[in-house]
Amino acid sequence: MGVAPDAPRVTLHRFFVEPEALVGDRFPLPATIAHQVTRVLRLHDGERLMLLDGAGQAITVRLADGSCVVESRAAAGGEPRHRLTVWQALLRGDRLEPVIRHGTEIGIVEFRLFVAERCVARDLSPRKLERLRSVAREAAEQSERGIVPAVEAPAPYANALASPSVLLFERHAGRRLSDLEPPLGLVIGPEGGFAPDEVAAAERAGLPVAGLGPRILRSETVAVAAAAVVLSRTGDFA
Repeated sequence: MGVAPDAPRVTLHRFFVEPEALVGDRFPLPATIAHQVTRVLRLHDGERLMLLDGAGQAITVRLADGSCVVESRAAAGGEPRHRLTVWQALLRGDRLEPVIRHGTEIGIVEFRLFVAERCVARDLSPRKLERLRSVAREAAEQSERGIVPAVEAPAPYANALASPSVLLFERHAGRRLSDLEPPLGLVIGPEGGFAPDEVAAAERAGLPVAGLGPRILRSETVAVAAAAVVLSRTGDFA
């Protein structure tokens, strides 16, 4: 007798919503996603969604007359065991967007921005900051993360040096990132890398300076490549 094939995995549409909208066993379809659910995806009564509160809880609901009926609540999953923060120098144009998007997919839990000496961009408008946060949310939904990584407003470089981090200096650093104990944070420079006095300040603060190898990486590639190295060392890609 033949063996029946495994049933195909049913992938639910996933949305991050504010926790206060998810109270009780039945609640209105959150206004922030109503248009996407009803007009774009054209989902109907009886169909299911997964709603996430951004703090690690996933709620499976069934649509019914403009409301969401809770079917189950569980841990969201999709999060690495090693919680990695990236301090990223401001980049010009839209180059921060792929850093946030692909870094979220890889598993970075928090992005902290800062201004370095060689930054071409010296500030970040509220509109651009909100755009980066939207990119993180969309990438977290697409990659089935359990949280939306925070994207913090730019801070002074000194703040990065006060965190438990590794200063990443892509080439000729003397040490490879893969040879160090996995850090809790990575500090990534701008186009042109860090200025010598910034590297010296990091060394005085006790931060090891490490590289990724002999090749030159684009500024928007470094954080994603470095995060992949760290998370692979901690077993996230096993």
